[in-house]
Amino acid sequence: MSKLRLYNLDGCGYCAMVRDVLQAMNLDFETIEVPWPRNQREEVYQVSGQYTVPVLVDGDKVFDDEYDIIRYLKANYAEKAPTKKA
Repeated sequence: MSKLRLYNLDGCGYCAMVRDVLQAMNLDFETIEVPWPRNQREEVYQVSGQYTVPVLVDGDKVFDDEYDIIRYLKANYAEKAPTKKA
């Protein structure tokens, strides 16, 4: 399984929604912090064609809407997510 990459901005509620789901599902993901000024988010633009976050990259798939990201994670990783041990 390739490592998921989340383009994230601390203080972004939409990013927090995605992070919460990733963590609740105990998925391995890399967080890429982006700068506050949108015009400085060149990497986000190169990946997704836009400057807003969250953006999730899974291999060759790119998602740029928090609800689409969450639906995708639940549909594709719910059964694959490792269970947390108590």
